[in-house]
Amino acid sequence: MSRTRCGKPTCHCAQGEGHEAWTFTFMSHGKQRVERIPRDWVEEVRQRVKAGREFQDAVREVLTANAELLILSRKQERKRRR
Repeated sequence: MSRTRCGKPTCHCAQGEGHEAWTFTFMSHGKQRVERIPRDWVEEVRQRVKAGREFQDAVREVLTANAELLILSRKQERKRRR
């Protein structure tokens, strides 16, 4: 959550902290994007972000396991050549 000013000179935000604004920051086509989201979407967006992070963690584990298998296979190949 952040705070923004609407720009109206008579609004309370012109002198105070500003209006609450929920944003979602992400990368798209190599550029960072920030999109405002309605307050009633916040919990759903949080759940989706959490699920996305869990998915990325699982993919990293699979890639690490594949790299370790490749290294093991290479070591075994060297032993067979001797």
